[in-house]
Amino acid sequence: MSKQASLALRDLGADTPCCPSLAQQRVPAGTATVLAPAFKALGDPVRLQLMSMIASAKGGEVCVCDLTPAFDLTGPTISHHLKTLREAGLVDAERRGTWVYYRARPAILRQLAALLTVEPTTAA
Repeated sequence: MSKQASLALRDLGADTPCCPSLAQQRVPAGTATVLAPAFKALGDPVRLQLMSMIASAKGGEVCVCDLTPAFDLTGPTISHHLKTLREAGLVDAERRGTWVYYRARPAILRQLAALLTVEPTTAA
């Protein structure tokens, strides 16, 4: 992912949706460029599971020491996947001693969800 796209996604941290649902109107090219890396990062099964574990963690954060044992993968592989989620702007990380703690970025997740929201149609 380019640094420009990463910075732009991080700037979308407001609580309001970034754009109308893709079912309402065409997604502008610039918006697609900014949001595509986040969707791409979530397109991997391990990263999707990691994102779910982080987003649903009690207390709003989870230690990498609790994430790694949940998978039949090496520590460096899990670290790579977590780095991808960080670079996509989906999670924040904070080092505390030897461990890193991860928190989801709810505003960005809401923006991705809003883009995919399809309003129910009313019967005539």
